[in-house]
Amino acid sequence: MDLLIYFIDFFIHLDKYLPKIIESFGVWSYVIIFIIIFCETGLVVTPILPGDSLLFALGSFAAIGAFSIELLLVTLCIAAIAGDTVNYAAGHFIGPKVFHYEDGRFFKKVYLERTHKFYEKHGGKTIVIARFMPIIRTFAPFVAGIGAMSYPKFIIYNISGGIAWVCLFLLGGYYFGNIPAVKNNFTLVILAIVLISILPGFIEYWRHKRNSKRC
Repeated sequence: MDLLIYFIDFFIHLDKYLPKIIESFGVWSYVIIFIIIFCETGLVVTPILPGDSLLFALGSFAAIGAFSIELLLVTLCIAAIAGDTVNYAAGHFIGPKVFHYEDGRFFKKVYLERTHKFYEKHGGKTIVIARFMPIIRTFAPFVAGIGAMSYPKFIIYNISGGIAWVCLFLLGGYYFGNIPAVKNNFTLVILAIVLISILPGFIEYWRHKRNSKRC
């Protein structure tokens, strides 16, 4: 519970925590950020790590010189693409048997099943669409690796989706994060980004539940 509270606090107060990370680790901050984005996209047990909101916050700090925007773009695009690649490989080698796993402290079977249904509906473009949807973003490459998509096709979606995701939120923060109205209400902006990001997933889930009741 304490860990969950810390993650929530980290989510909504990125403007408070990022300066501390920069001050404490200096250039190694890039490595820490790389690991966070890599794990958020690459490990099915870490879907709660910040993604969209972190990228936006990093962009806003890059605009004031705390980070190099060019280095962030290159580093985080690599992290996002590498994360999905590792996730795909995990799905490929573990296979369908993972659907028989029981819920653990971090792994939630319902997330996997929901992503699988989303994949069946939207096909290969799920890899790109999912980049902008927390939780589904973490499980989509895993489901693709189970056998739904060949690797050559996956890597094309992976690269295009990863670059689009990183550039949209990172450059969004870079160009708009320090506008007075945004800067003075940064926590609310971060919460809005999180809510907007998860909204499509909730809508899809609600539609599925409604259709299930009709059957």
